[in-house]
Amino acid sequence: MRDKTYLISVLLGSGLLLYVGRGMLLESTVVTWGLTFAGTTAAGVMGMALYRVQQELRASRHELARKQAELNFAYEVQQALFPRQFPRDGGLEFSGVCVPASGISGDYYDVLDLADGRLVFAIADISGKGISAAILMSNLHAVLRTLAHSGHAPAEVCSRLNRHLFDVADGTRFATMFYAEWNCRERRLHYINAGHNPPIFFSAGGVRRLEPGGTPLGMFYAVEYPVGELVLQPGDLIALYSDGVTEAGIDRDNDFGEARLESALTAHRDRSLVEIQRRVVAAVHDWAGQELEDDMTLLLVRATEVRKEES
Repeated sequence: MRDKTYLISVLLGSGLLLYVGRGMLLESTVVTWGLTFAGTTAAGVMGMALYRVQQELRASRHELARKQAELNFAYEVQQALFPRQFPRDGGLEFSGVCVPASGISGDYYDVLDLADGRLVFAIADISGKGISAAILMSNLHAVLRTLAHSGHAPAEVCSRLNRHLFDVADGTRFATMFYAEWNCRERRLHYINAGHNPPIFFSAGGVRRLEPGGTPLGMFYAVEYPVGELVLQPGDLIALYSDGVTEAGIDRDNDFGEARLESALTAHRDRSLVEIQRRVVAAVHDWAGQELEDDMTLLLVRATEVRKEES
């Protein structure tokens, strides 16, 4: 501000001298020297101001590069939290993908192969976006895995997760989650829907939503979560997804919606899970464009034949 004021004063003074001494310019050494001094000073101030702008630009570029490096590191850490391999011999097969809307995601999915032969899978969506949601997601990931490996039943896992999230977020943040536990010997699935988008279940008997559950995690301290139950037959398919799938395009008042998702899944249901996943993601992008409004997560689960030694 000081540089700008000085520069404006010098330029105004120079202009005034030019006007007053326009007829004396060639005759007066004093006027000539004054104008030369004023012009040189103005040029110096302008050069100083330009130098400072360049320095600020370099500092801004350095800060942006540092922040981008931090985001890239956070993205790599977050990607490492997603399953690298899925269990193959537990009577279920899986395929999952998470497409962040802005580098890092508040969405979460996981598949756990427990020591006693049970399989656990889950999908969750943390409220909010960006780094804060990603940090809370990683916290939820760690606590869920600890509880699942400790042998707690689904209702207890969700109740403890709810209390934990309420404590760490002080009731200001929450997470929707679908949590399921699979017993391959009984071919029985127990599940809880804690305020999440109801997964779509395809079976020989038709298509329905898996809704039993309760409020999202972290909204209230004491919540009891009712448990749903399914007996899965080979070929049955469950599609778990975040609202980034169905709400894609909502900023243009024309979201992808559950009906289009169900239609896309139905059209490709007999393909491999990886191919179904690819087709659904492509359909969402075709509808809403490449720039998504929210993180998009899809976890596909299909029941398979159980090997004889596991029955």
